[in-house]
Amino acid sequence: MARIERTEISRTVRFEAAHRLPNVPEGHKCRRLHGHSFRVTIVVGGPVDADLGWIVDFGDLERAWRDLYAQLDHRCLNDVEGLENPTAEHLARWIAERLRVPAPARLARVTVHETCTSAATVVLAQ
Repeated sequence: MARIERTEISRTVRFEAAHRLPNVPEGHKCRRLHGHSFRVTIVVGGPVDADLGWIVDFGDLERAWRDLYAQLDHRCLNDVEGLENPTAEHLARWIAERLRVPAPARLARVTVHETCTSAATVVLAQ
């Protein structure tokens, strides 16, 4: 029988926003203002409650996301404090630093999908 190391769950959320990357070379297409339909995958781990059978309710993860959603959705990300250079990598870190998941869950990873083929992941120390 396989030995279970840990259990993780994930919730994917979305938001729409514009940004430009001010530090890329002049003439780079990402230096111009443009928008994305961002997809964010939030991964948490923790003990599975023996009675409930889950780490945390998926709805609780959705509620934890609401505050950040309000700060990001339909905004120019460059105008959000801490996102002056809003690369996918910086955005994933920004979210990970601010997302408050309910106990006993622990944030494990945040992945920001900038397009359907490009993403950045921040992995948190356990």
